[in-house]
Amino acid sequence: MNQTPIYPYPAAYARENGELEQNRESLKALADCKCAIDDAIRNNWDGMNFAKDSAKGVLKQFGPERVAFILAYTVHERNIDNRFSGHNASWAKTVPLYGMASDRESCTLESHPAKVDLFIDLVRRDLQELEQQKSASRRKPSVKHRKETVKMDKTPIYKESFEYAYNHGEEEQHRASNHANIACKKAIETAIASHYHDNRLDTQAAVQEVVKQFGYERMFYVLANTVQTQGTDGRVSQANKKWAQTIPIVFERGKRDTSYLITQTHPGLLDMFVSSARHEHLLRQPLKAADIKAEAAYILERFQAAQEPNSPNGTHYMVQVSPDFLARAGTKDTDRLMAMLPFQTLSLSGLEGRKGTFALISKDEDRFQKLILRRPSVRKKLQEQPAADTPKPPAKSKAKDQER
Repeated sequence: MNQTPIYPYPAAYARENGELEQNRESLKALADCKCAIDDAIRNNWDGMNFAKDSAKGVLKQFGPERVAFILAYTVHERNIDNRFSGHNASWAKTVPLYGMASDRESCTLESHPAKVDLFIDLVRRDLQELEQQKSASRRKPSVKHRKETVKMDKTPIYKESFEYAYNHGEEEQHRASNHANIACKKAIETAIASHYHDNRLDTQAAVQEVVKQFGYERMFYVLANTVQTQGTDGRVSQANKKWAQTIPIVFERGKRDTSYLITQTHPGLLDMFVSSARHEHLLRQPLKAADIKAEAAYILERFQAAQEPNSPNGTHYMVQVSPDFLARAGTKDTDRLMAMLPFQTLSLSGLEGRKGTFALISKDEDRFQKLILRRPSVRKKLQEQPAADTPKPPAKSKAKDQER
């Protein structure tokens, strides 16, 4: 296989940084790949269609990345009159072209667009089969593989455009971040595919698989970039759409970077993944005063809504404490929760035969009391006042000074 990496920067950058040789080698490899694809199309066309394995030769010789680059570049350059199918045109937008200049004949296939379109279908099918084989191997890891520790990619997210990076000498940081984004995107697609069995997605396992590789920040960045494009898709929840808008995404020359859009996953499954990821992340966050107050208000409301004692023996009112609250709460948080609830007989307890922890009060308690909210400490208020507000000691009178 031709191992020459695709040079991702303009010729001007290569010239300024002494990398013209790498640039030339990359362009030559792309040109060779383009010719090989044209040959494969010409030699395997039977007048109606292609043989099943027509694309395997070029994929083996040049690798998936370079073949996809040539095909996507051709679609980008020659789809003026919509000669390519919609699904292949959409796919081409997800392939990074690294700002390659237009009208580069050495990267544009000469074959008829209709044949190229069918050939793209073949390539995408072969790539999908390859990915499925990889997923299957991941589902049955060897004992040795299980013992390996996954090393997290800690590449910082570069939150500026390539133009900014170029002007500030930070192209390498931009490139590294973009490569990590693409890798994270692929990891998300793979994790969802690997943990989807019998019409059920193990969202927790899928999320943790990606988090271990890239952490929450990059995973959320990649997820938000995709969800922001699904504004009209009814398969994605409004809650996740609103969440995605809270994460600022870097655009390149006013356009979204599509190289790390998640395109190989069903939107419904992706929505489940996003919801689970947000929930898992929330459980890792410490409780705030507002969270404790909200839980106390919820419990009080449920106590007051009960028509009659609802404990198993009918002697108490009971409300289940939110599992998410308990997952995040420490001892002090639980103490603060109980201090807010105005009941003398209040207790937190588990119940035999039932999952969870329950708040219980005697049936004789007055349930229609208000929450007990702590007032700010006077001492704390005084400590928070600026020094200028501190009263100065009274000056000694002139008369007393004279007496001395």
